[in-house]
Amino acid sequence: MDNTFCYNLHGGNLLREVIVDIGLERVDTQEGVTVETLLDSGAMELMMSSKFARKQRFKLKKIERPIYVRNIDGSFNREGPIEHTVEVNIYY
Repeated sequence: MDNTFCYNLHGGNLLREVIVDIGLERVDTQEGVTVETLLDSGAMELMMSSKFARKQRFKLKKIERPIYVRNIDGSFNREGPIEHTVEVNIYY
């Protein structure tokens, strides 16, 4: 998919998403993967799911204290806290 705006009707509301293709490269092996990502202008950090990180064989580093993530409605994210970081090079 090109870097583009996607418009979806969901429950009568118009949602606007920005999808961007990026490359992620493992710093230990310089092997990479290209993925479609959702650009979230409200996010304060770059995130990827632990399932995706493991599947792509990124080296997970355990963090000292878990980071509890809240959703827009204030509830805790159902995936649980962030417990690892990964070091990657990002290309766009």
